[in-house]
Amino acid sequence: MIPLSQRKQQILRALVEEYIHSAIPVASETLVRKYAMNFSSATVRHELAGLEEAHLIYQPHTSAGRVPTDLGYRFFVVPHGRVSALT
Repeated sequence: MIPLSQRKQQILRALVEEYIHSAIPVASETLVRKYAMNFSSATVRHELAGLEEAHLIYQPHTSAGRVPTDLGYRFFVVPHGRVSALT
């Protein structure tokens, strides 16, 4: 199980939903604006960095937004973050 704070879970859920709808990398500002998050885009970028370290999302290139990984999708759809390693 990958332990995530409530804030990281909220950001990951919003990122996956937005990516599913748009099919383009998702920027922190988009998450703040469209999902009415009560923190700044800088805070979201910091949390996104943690999600990248956990291999739940990745950034296709430096100036792009983030995209969920297979593990990120699995975390999103499996309740309570009980995600096993991909084989």
